[in-house]
Amino acid sequence: MLKKFFPFLDWFRNYGLDDARIDAISGLTVALVLIPQSMAYAQLAGLPPYYGLYASFLPPMIAALFGSSRQLATGPVAVVSLMTSASLEPLATAGSEGYIAYAILLALIVGVFQLSLGILRLGLVVNFLSHPVVNGFTNAAAIIIASSQLSKMFGVYVDKSEHHYETIIRVCEAAIYYTHWPTLFMGIAAFGIMYGLRRIAPKIPNVLVAVMVTTLISWYTGFEHNTTVDISAIESPQVREWITEFNNAVNAIPPLADERTQVSETLDKAKSSRDNIAVLDAEHDMNVLTIKIERLKHEAHVKREHIREVLFEQMKTPDGSLKFYSKDKSEGDRTWRIKIGNKPLDLEKLLMTGGGAVVGMIPKGLPALTVPKIDFKIILHLLPYAAIISLLGFMEAISIAKAMAARTGQRLDPNQELIGQGLANIFGSIGKSYPTSGSFSRSAVNLQTGSVSGLSSVFTSLAVVIVLLFFTPLLYHLPQSVLAAVIMMAVIGLINVTGFVHAWRAQWYDGLISVISFVCTLGFAPHLDKGIMVGVVLSLGVFLYKSMRPKVSSLSRHDDEALRDAFLHDLMECRYVDLIRFDGPLFFANASYLEDIINERIINKKDLKHIIIASNGINDIDASGEEALSLIIDNTRSTGVDISLSGVNESVMAVLRRTHLLEEIGQDHVYPTMEKAICAVHEHTHQEEQEDRCPLTTVCRVVKQENI
Repeated sequence: MLKKFFPFLDWFRNYGLDDARIDAISGLTVALVLIPQSMAYAQLAGLPPYYGLYASFLPPMIAALFGSSRQLATGPVAVVSLMTSASLEPLATAGSEGYIAYAILLALIVGVFQLSLGILRLGLVVNFLSHPVVNGFTNAAAIIIASSQLSKMFGVYVDKSEHHYETIIRVCEAAIYYTHWPTLFMGIAAFGIMYGLRRIAPKIPNVLVAVMVTTLISWYTGFEHNTTVDISAIESPQVREWITEFNNAVNAIPPLADERTQVSETLDKAKSSRDNIAVLDAEHDMNVLTIKIERLKHEAHVKREHIREVLFEQMKTPDGSLKFYSKDKSEGDRTWRIKIGNKPLDLEKLLMTGGGAVVGMIPKGLPALTVPKIDFKIILHLLPYAAIISLLGFMEAISIAKAMAARTGQRLDPNQELIGQGLANIFGSIGKSYPTSGSFSRSAVNLQTGSVSGLSSVFTSLAVVIVLLFFTPLLYHLPQSVLAAVIMMAVIGLINVTGFVHAWRAQWYDGLISVISFVCTLGFAPHLDKGIMVGVVLSLGVFLYKSMRPKVSSLSRHDDEALRDAFLHDLMECRYVDLIRFDGPLFFANASYLEDIINERIINKKDLKHIIIASNGINDIDASGEEALSLIIDNTRSTGVDISLSGVNESVMAVLRRTHLLEEIGQDHVYPTMEKAICAVHEHTHQEEQEDRCPLTTVCRVVKQENI
């Protein structure tokens, strides 16, 4: 019982110092990969890079302690990070305090959802995400993730559009004129180091080496080159006017947002009191305020784009002060830009950037351990996203864990793994983490280094703690384009074109669902939940259609002496006996379908005397199915055609007995096998009839020989 609640106690059975040394080396190796990756993935999630370190602090350790896999490495991953960004963007500006708070709350919701599924032993709900849907989504997500890093690779800044492909078009347009070449070269260098080491020396942590080398180059060359100036230093009246108009637009939004919040509360009260006039007035005010806010946002966007497009050159005046003059091209001396985001610009301290973007200052020390603030309105909004992230994250984690368990021979419990992942996200949210999951690349490192137990993940967490306590200043000069290269390199492995081909070969509709999920995810991005929902609905639609219209085959004797589908194998059928195989449960959704099929056979086969239903495929029957079967028997026999059943399984037979349908059918009309049913009905159906060659004659011969 103790091991059931604390599964990690089982690690220490026959555990020695050598095992501890191996786990320590494995944990440290994983940490060397995790630290730069986690910072990159946090950036992908729309969070400051150091929140990736926070997400690597508690989750790896908790997931290992309470999960069932000993090698699964938990932490920030690409797809979950992208889903986090997609779910939070409608609520707040990426990187803002509100956005960070929502990301931490999302981790808590995801954790509670996963923990609940694990405790209730409902791990099977992950099957709602079929393989074709996940394949289509994952391939699209890989493309979205990689393309989302292009702006950081080129060193350009653009506002996000409603659709992801529109944002990428903006990035490409900006890159044509405003690419920051040192930034691009840093990213390409990181690519070269990672790819080269992966091919030449795969055991060396290529991500860590790329980060270390480029950070040293960035520090030595002064890659980041920023300065702050007063607005009077900008020698362009037009730019100064744009800055003023931008600030006015941005400053006007918060009061209107507060007023809209008050109107929303008034609307809720009016609805609860059923005051229709007050409801109409509040809705009118709400719409007016929304239009005003959207107009101001659009104005701020236009001014921000104008300001970003202006390139400056720096000149020093005789008195030593700096002046910035606009210039046409990014050539010659250092080119400067005004650093502008979503907040108003400080007119006395305008940030001018003349170099590349770096990670910057990372707070030293561990995050404060606090429970996220609970807001039920936000929780209701985030719940659908949390459910998708929970299922996707768990599906990724359990797939990795199963693959490793197949190699190690370890016993895996999916529900216990759900509990481990759920607790990891819950405790992670207390430590300022955003949603996490199992990582394929880091789990592979764990496996390759010979990890013995989940204690390796505990050592990984300890290594992250040491970095947070002592080494964060060393990460200041890490170029953002290098983190972008780390992400792009990591998601290349997610692209799997053969998955589409495999799904199509299995069933053409699975291949089609996979392609549609892929296209919809790309088209709806950044609203990734819509792409998944389309795939899930299509999968359920196909399932329901197949359940309502299961395959019904006419059987006949094949050359190999087996009973096979007559239409599929172009076999001759008996004129007097029809062998029908029904593949699927007989329930309310398809009961009438079987009735229609049998009526159609009776109409089309004028000489038909007996129908045998091969019931091997009917694994279940409900009240509607039993009622339909009773009607089929009555109607069929009323036309002069007899009917029998063969191969009825125990659960269906129990229903027939309880409803007394077995008495109606007749005990002598229920046979254990199709062959015995054929042999029993063949002789009397062919009396006084002339059939040149009956394909079922050989079946009777074989049965008689077996009886002899």
